[in-house]
Amino acid sequence: MSRHALAAGLATVAVALTAAVAGDELAAAKKRGPAASKPALRAFDSCGQIVRYSKRRARRGRGAIPPRTFAFPEPGFAFTAPPPPAPPGTTTGSPGAAPPSGAPPTPGAAPAPGGSPTRGGAEGDATSPTNVQEPGVDEPDLVKARGSRIFAAAGDALHAVETDGTPRLSDSLRLEGFDHELLLSGDRLMVVSDAYSSEEPSSQRSSSFVGPFGRPVTILTEVDVSDPAAMRVVRVERIGGAYVSARLTGSTARVIVSSVARGLDQPSLRSRLRGWVPRSTLASRPTGKSRTRRLSKCSSVRRSSTYSGLDMLTVLTIDMKKGLPAVDADALMTGAEIVYASPRRLYVATQRWTPEPNGPQDRPPDTRTAIHSFDTSDPARTTYTGSGEVPGHLLNQFALSERDGVLRAASTETPAWWGGAPQRESESFVSTLENRGGRLVGLGRVGGLGRGERIYAVRFIDDIGYVVTFRQTDPLYTVDLSRPATPRVRGELKIAGYSAYLHPLGGDLLLGVGQDATEEGRTLGATVSLFDVSDPGRPRRLHQRTVGANSSSAVEYDHRAFLWWAPAKLAVLPVQTYSYPEAPFVGAVGLSVDRAAGIGEAGRASHEQGGYSAYITRAFVVRGRLFTLSAAGLEVNDLRTLAEQGRVAFPQPSGPPGG
Repeated sequence: MSRHALAAGLATVAVALTAAVAGDELAAAKKRGPAASKPALRAFDSCGQIVRYSKRRARRGRGAIPPRTFAFPEPGFAFTAPPPPAPPGTTTGSPGAAPPSGAPPTPGAAPAPGGSPTRGGAEGDATSPTNVQEPGVDEPDLVKARGSRIFAAAGDALHAVETDGTPRLSDSLRLEGFDHELLLSGDRLMVVSDAYSSEEPSSQRSSSFVGPFGRPVTILTEVDVSDPAAMRVVRVERIGGAYVSARLTGSTARVIVSSVARGLDQPSLRSRLRGWVPRSTLASRPTGKSRTRRLSKCSSVRRSSTYSGLDMLTVLTIDMKKGLPAVDADALMTGAEIVYASPRRLYVATQRWTPEPNGPQDRPPDTRTAIHSFDTSDPARTTYTGSGEVPGHLLNQFALSERDGVLRAASTETPAWWGGAPQRESESFVSTLENRGGRLVGLGRVGGLGRGERIYAVRFIDDIGYVVTFRQTDPLYTVDLSRPATPRVRGELKIAGYSAYLHPLGGDLLLGVGQDATEEGRTLGATVSLFDVSDPGRPRRLHQRTVGANSSSAVEYDHRAFLWWAPAKLAVLPVQTYSYPEAPFVGAVGLSVDRAAGIGEAGRASHEQGGYSAYITRAFVVRGRLFTLSAAGLEVNDLRTLAEQGRVAFPQPSGPPGG
């Protein structure tokens, strides 16, 4: 195994967010029924009230919210953080709960559910967008394309590539921070990056963990790309807080940031507002001027009547036509872990605080996840509309879906990281909720899915939810949601292994990417399965193909790494295979997928450089040509065989990344 692959597996840094729950409030939370809804949030009257509230609550006690993970930056190479550990009793190699943003972002794959290209007319003119969850809602990615131009974040730089004729590098721009993600609207490109402040960790009374590199910082870099040969940074905003995720609808971007309470780091709790409300510094590159301000107004900060911690969730609304700063900011005093967006709503979920076990025989406490909803129908503002709760924890953004104003949520009751001895089997649920009077009110729920297991993949398509659970075998459940008040399980398919990502191909076909496994649950390698879901009561697996022994794919925990190119019936996924004594393979595998012919390997691509293979992070199509991306550069590949047809090398950094 190369040192780069080893670094990818080891380099995750946890940043624990501050939270506290009084004992009586925790007991009350445990007594709530499955359809309980969280009260509407209350706005603070003044900045002074925020300070007094924070100091008073901080003295009552503290606990840790499950940490957000970051990928450690390796100069010149983009890495994906490994998936979380499997729950007790399962094998390693679990999928799914992708780090909200620590893993490297993604370029294009299949568009809307159904898998056909959404840009261009004829196949030779079409371009694949980022593989998004919802049509019309773009997600940040490593790569964005406009016309014949490709903008890619690799290593510590932004690269512009012109693909007309022979592909060539137009310009490269050094970026601050690491783990860069891109949003593109017109001639404005927004780069969202992770970084750390230069603050030293405090050893005194700190429950808001400060990483070994300082506090997390989010950097927004606004770039003018009207001339790709001379990209220009217009403004840079540094925000005190960890980047969670972002979405782009039309020309409006919404960036979600989670900030820890700084006041907890002092021997005597801070009385200044800056200890409790995050700040940002906006710098204009043309003028050289900068200004620092609070990230949101005190009157825009809300809190729950049930204590949810002192972390601050902020939603920034940015008009991409105007650029930075945000035109609107909404803040809630709570954590932020998972983001899902429909064309008119934004949902942010966070698991409520759970105490650690006192001993190996402790019974796991009831866990609940709070979900906060925002109205995004107005491009100039984001409006909080209500909060609710579901039992257990969510896997990732695909565990949430909205249809006709009803939110569907798939959750698992027992947390995967629980270290005590469970007194009951875990189970999973699919719940439905609806906004009513400032609350997300529970409508219906079906439980009992995968007892003793946890959710590994979810996909909601129209009125059907597809839920994969796993421990030793992989039950694929189909849940009928046509009547939101009475959801019900329609069918179940048990097979070995699991799917960690489900992609609709249209024509009642569903493609699953995950791991093959023995009957005892030991994983064998990355596998792709084709399911017939024409009859929700009887789902069937038509075909299966394992791409290599002891192999894995980033698609298992990052959907943006997957490409489905419908015109060629081609699926492309990055793959790493380490099976001694066979030679390792690091690259991308193309698979032809057909209902009748099955799943066959079309070809493989690798980016060789200096005697090793760079990780391929994305595959995408621009004007009918297949491209693969790594930190080493862009490669043009044959759409039928993935054979190399040309390459654009990226300049490699001579020093550590900025930020």
